[in-house]
Amino acid sequence: MSRLPRLVVRKTNTSMIVQLVNAEIVGDRTVASAVSRELPTYGWSASTGNLPAAYLTGLLAGRRAKERGVETAVLDLGLNPPIKGSRVYAALKGALDAGLEVAHDPDILPDESRLKGDHVVEAYKHFKEDPGTAHMFTQLEQKKADVGTISKQFGVVKKRLLDIPAADLKMKKKAAAPRTAAAVAKKPVKKPTKKGAKAKAIEKAPRAVPIKPRPRRLVSKGKGRAKGKKGKSGKS
Repeated sequence: MSRLPRLVVRKTNTSMIVQLVNAEIVGDRTVASAVSRELPTYGWSASTGNLPAAYLTGLLAGRRAKERGVETAVLDLGLNPPIKGSRVYAALKGALDAGLEVAHDPDILPDESRLKGDHVVEAYKHFKEDPGTAHMFTQLEQKKADVGTISKQFGVVKKRLLDIPAADLKMKKKAAAPRTAAAVAKKPVKKPTKKGAKAKAIEKAPRAVPIKPRPRRLVSKGKGRAKGKKGKSGKS
């Protein structure tokens, strides 16, 4: 009803998806998007499904949307519950820092320490001390990710996202493949037709005529010749 693009934020256990979507008559059209699995290309080695990754994904999607002419949007939570300081609102904060205008209450946004991932570092130290829960960060350790430096990584990756040139953020059209000599040779050449030559008439197949089914003969119940009918004497 607002005729504004939707800032669609969706989350899974391992990633975040942020899109700017326009509602059109023929269907929804995605103007810009970003997925948290893109973050490792900018130096992010921690989890792509945590709160700092959600912020960085929203920042990248917001920058792409700004370069494609989007200024204002409406937040689309979908079926995500509106929990204060959650990953959904971290992605919103990233889009806001990219320059998008989205109506919101500032109290729902996570604080700066959570955006940097300080709570992740504290949880890592807590679980490492307990032998029963030391397996909580095993996958990151297998990837040789230094969980203790998440806050520093956050600042580095954020700066790299803000420093992406505008030309790299705009939607690029796919260049047409160059025509090779072999492709040109395979193309059939049309022979020139003589003036006044009569074109051959194309014979159309006769139209099929549907055959009407014959009506079935209805026989009422109880009529007809009964077999083994007894006479008056009781003999068949």
